[in-house]
Amino acid sequence: MRRLIVLLLALGCLGLAACSLPRVAVLRDPLTAQEHLQLGLAYEHDGELELAREHYEDAAEEMPEAHFYLGNIAFGQEAWGKAEREYKRAIKGLPEDSRPRNNLAWLYYTRGENLERAEELAQQAANLAPEAEKGEYMDTLELIRQARNAEGKS
Repeated sequence: MRRLIVLLLALGCLGLAACSLPRVAVLRDPLTAQEHLQLGLAYEHDGELELAREHYEDAAEEMPEAHFYLGNIAFGQEAWGKAEREYKRAIKGLPEDSRPRNNLAWLYYTRGENLERAEELAQQAANLAPEAEKGEYMDTLELIRQARNAEGKS
């Protein structure tokens, strides 16, 4: 009888030990950074900004362009510091892209701060812009120059 009790206890302990062993699950994101970026764009287009932000963040490590879009979302939410940081990251990762420079210049213009830097950024954006888009960038540059002139007259 004693052997039976010991055997049952041993089997019970083994059963509990087997059931309580931790399991390690390795999850791999099935989406590429490009797919996350595309989903972010689709969600942003549909006004689902939180979902867009999540997908941009998932893409940002591999795709600097995602920082540009994160900056745009932050700008729209008036999270100025975050927008500025994201645009700066986009500029660093996309040295030949005019968009983040223009948007950071626009942020400074909108806030009425760093107008000298805003003018530099807007000029760089205009220089980098494709010919067909240069007009938009020149408009930003002109508005910033007007604001700087008005600031100097005050």
